[in-house]
Amino acid sequence: MQDMIFIIAEIGVNWDGDFDLAKEMMTKAKEAGCDAVKFQAFNEEIVKEHPERSRLMKSAISNGNIETIDRIARSIEIEWFCTPMYTKAVDILDPYVHRFKIREKDGQSLLKNENSDLIERVLKTNKEVIVSSASSPKNSDYYKNSDIKWLYCVPKYPCALNDLNFRDIKDFDGYSNHCPSIVAPLAAAILGTKILEIHATSNKSKNFFDNNVSFDYAELMTLIKLIRDSEKIVS
Repeated sequence: MQDMIFIIAEIGVNWDGDFDLAKEMMTKAKEAGCDAVKFQAFNEEIVKEHPERSRLMKSAISNGNIETIDRIARSIEIEWFCTPMYTKAVDILDPYVHRFKIREKDGQSLLKNENSDLIERVLKTNKEVIVSSASSPKNSDYYKNSDIKWLYCVPKYPCALNDLNFRDIKDFDGYSNHCPSIVAPLAAAILGTKILEIHATSNKSKNFFDNNVSFDYAELMTLIKLIRDSEKIVS
């Protein structure tokens, strides 16, 4: 029997710096059948050009909120981890998380067989590193690194079904979804992906930053039920 797909609910910045909402989203993710939830860690420099940078910064994992996020996750009994976007964030996160996520933009250095300060610091933790990539990682020197898991990702927000090409999905360990159609992650699951990352939102009618690539609670539950049912068929 094959292992079950490791499903991640990407909370990202959709919790809007509201701890009650973060708790609700983590709870709903667990109820839907997710194995973990993920957040983001960035600094003022990264979002300085964004018109809502002050609001964004409230949802960035930092020294000021990490203990509360960790306490909530432990109370719900769901794993949480994070995407560090600057090097010092790795040190903030390291005592709390079992793995790290690298966004597609930063993962380009691994595809080019380069090693940025951020990547170097993450690899030094000797923890699992999940890396998003639009291109097959097979030609990267890091492809055989057992600590690195690769996710196929189209870095468009949102992307359409015809933007996706699952021809080389076997080169990857998983799939990171930015497509609003439930068909995309379900197809990846049926094709044998081992890790699935799905953006989640509490309410699609509100102006949360990543709503255009996110599934609400009902959609998330429906998707995961379909995925778990499909696993029974192919196991």
